[in-house]
Amino acid sequence: MAAIGTETDGSIVCPSGANGIVGIKPTVGLTSRTGIIPIAHSQDGAGPMARSVRDAAIMLGALTGVDRSDSATLASEGKALTDYTRFLDPAGLRGARIGVARKYFGFSEEVDALMNTLLDGMKKQGATQVDPADIESFGKFDDSELTVLLYELKADLNAYLARLGASAPVRTLKDVIDFNDKNKDKEMPYFGQDLFIKAEAKGPLTEQGVPGGAGEESQAGAD
Repeated sequence: MAAIGTETDGSIVCPSGANGIVGIKPTVGLTSRTGIIPIAHSQDGAGPMARSVRDAAIMLGALTGVDRSDSATLASEGKALTDYTRFLDPAGLRGARIGVARKYFGFSEEVDALMNTLLDGMKKQGATQVDPADIESFGKFDDSELTVLLYELKADLNAYLARLGASAPVRTLKDVIDFNDKNKDKEMPYFGQDLFIKAEAKGPLTEQGVPGGAGEESQAGAD
């Protein structure tokens, strides 16, 4: 009927798009991440993946709420809802102004044709389209985003593993890397662990030049 996905940078919306279902990545802090193996606390989130917009809205309402174990959810207190179906409007596209980022087109003629058909359908429902509406900053922050992810991956995963206790077989990112190396035939038949290795080489979140600076370190531990 529906499922909960976790996303740092596309792991809900990309498979949802590829499989013709509805996926929602909520704003960070709207849903709790307690128990989810972290990648980057400034991007991680959990959200619904469902067959319809209505089903996704129902599940989103069930997921919201303040969790004292995830400090990011404190910001949602008094703002989150438990019923998002009230916003489902069959005429919701009427008067909407939608930009079409054509830079994302061009990798597949079949996909482009489908997208253009859907855009025509949105026009018929009353939407106004700005076409093209290309994003000037497209691709400019990829390196910065990866830098943030690598620092947070090391800090957040180490904090998560440390809470598993002394009996856990792995307690640090370094332990995970070593385990993968020792069992590479089973653990890495298709891909290596390049991001793990790059993350392990990073210093703490307080290191000079890290976006977010010292204020991020306590957040990583809390999350």
